[in-house]
Amino acid sequence: MGDAASTNQLVHLVGSVPLASAAEVFRATSEVLGAHLPRIPDGETGERTSWVRFQVALLRANPLIEQKPAEGAGSTGYQPPMFQLRAGADPAELEFPRLGYADSALASYATFAELKAAGVIRPETRFQVSLPTPRGPLTLYVSPRDIEALLPAYRAALMRELAEVCAAVPHTELAVQWDVAPEIGLLEGVFPAPFEGDPQTVLAQALVALGDAVPETVPMGYHLCYGDFGHQHFVEPRDTAVLVGLANRVAGGLSRPLNWVHLPVPRDRDDADYFAPLEDLRLAPDTELYLGLVHSTDGVAGSRRRLAAASKFRSEFGIGTECGFGRRDPATIPALLELHRDLIETR
Repeated sequence: MGDAASTNQLVHLVGSVPLASAAEVFRATSEVLGAHLPRIPDGETGERTSWVRFQVALLRANPLIEQKPAEGAGSTGYQPPMFQLRAGADPAELEFPRLGYADSALASYATFAELKAAGVIRPETRFQVSLPTPRGPLTLYVSPRDIEALLPAYRAALMRELAEVCAAVPHTELAVQWDVAPEIGLLEGVFPAPFEGDPQTVLAQALVALGDAVPETVPMGYHLCYGDFGHQHFVEPRDTAVLVGLANRVAGGLSRPLNWVHLPVPRDRDDADYFAPLEDLRLAPDTELYLGLVHSTDGVAGSRRRLAAASKFRSEFGIGTECGFGRRDPATIPALLELHRDLIETR
């Protein structure tokens, strides 16, 4: 559980907060939510505003990779660029330079440390580094036929950046979150599985390996997500069963502690059917569960309906938004932070 309050009094900031800088994110979130925040991310500002889209430039610049011709817009009207290995390219020779995650994290931590020393951030609050899984960006931007070929090199680059962050930031200050989104699309059949074997098993094993790569002295958790491009999901979840099944496999496979899991809750789901699988969620007593049931479009009333429905199946959980605060007007952020505070303090 959190150091400052029970889980029922905690708020989880998934990652994105569309303000101008990490300093603004740290100040705004600390001022409104204070002791309810065990961890604060840097908001994924700047080039990371659209989550992993800034990795497109890295793919485009690689001499062994080429962009495929466009094939038409998707359901959102946006056609993401797709890449593939060049003809004759040897995947064993593929290398990725710096991905940008470590550089951003270390710059943001310097700001975090300054603000904590100044008393803006509470002493017990940790700096949260939110990272995509290696499969995430590749699933979105690489032809399915080549994802497995690119995956080892991209994973190696991301692991180097994780190690760099863990070496530079004191473990007493740090927390790491793995953002798991395209994998949920794979489990739901939205994206084709580019590998052989049972998807639940293959993906769970990969997530366990990522979790075990984080030092045990650094709190670590997972954000499971159905996507939020244009405020639309890859597919609307039937219930929490897919999320619970994956979370159970990961929690049972880790060789280190699992400190938190965050699950999304669509705005229109305040029915018992959506939350019923939570009764089968098997987490250790000290693993924090967060439900992303806060939506700005229906405020405290709607959030309370979802909270009441979830409480029938799980008594102890913190709250958050479904998929961060990103991809919205920055002017709406203060009210959204206050919505969290009002909900948690009147719970």
